[in-house]
Amino acid sequence: MNATPVDIAALHDRIGILVDRAEITGLVDRYLLSLDTLPDSGGFDDEWARSLFTEDVGISSPVGEHRGIAGLAESERATMAKFERTQHIGTNYLIGLDGDRATVRWNALMTHVHPASTQAARGAEPGGHFDVGGTFTGEVVRTAAGWRFRRLDIRAVWTSGRGPLTLTPKAEETMRELGQAA
Repeated sequence: MNATPVDIAALHDRIGILVDRAEITGLVDRYLLSLDTLPDSGGFDDEWARSLFTEDVGISSPVGEHRGIAGLAESERATMAKFERTQHIGTNYLIGLDGDRATVRWNALMTHVHPASTQAARGAEPGGHFDVGGTFTGEVVRTAAGWRFRRLDIRAVWTSGRGPLTLTPKAEETMRELGQAA
C-alpha cells in the first residue's frame, strides 16, 4: 500500500500530537521529581524556575498563592525546607492540546517526612509523615525553550497525619476544611 500525501500529512500531525503529549508529561514528571531531589542540593533557584514555568506563572496551592516567576524558587525552597524528605507521585495525566497551549490535570500522592526536630517537639518518634492525596490542574504553553507551566492549581483532596509545625494561614484553612488538625 502506498501512502498518499494526505496520509503522510495526517501521520505527521498524529506524530506531532504524540510528541507534544510526551513533552508535557515529561514537564510534569520533571517538576514532581524536582520537589523530591532538589532540596538535598539546594537546587531551587531561578534556573530551576525558568526550566518549568513561564515568567507570568500563577500558582495556587494549599499553602498559598504565587504570581510571577520572581521569588518562586525562594518560596518553594521555604515550603520544602519544612520536611526532611518528600515523595511526589503523579498519575492519570489528562492533557488537552490546543496548538501552543494545553490544559493538564493529574492525581498525586505526596508523602512528607517530618524532620526529627518536628517529631521531638511533638513528643513523637522520628519518621512521622504527613500524606496528601490531591489533584493538580493547570495550563502549559509552548515557549522557545519548550513547554512550561503558565498556571498550576494544587488541591488537597485528603490528608493523613499531622502537617508541619508552622502553617501558613491558607494551609491552616485547608486543614480545617479537610477536618484535620495541624
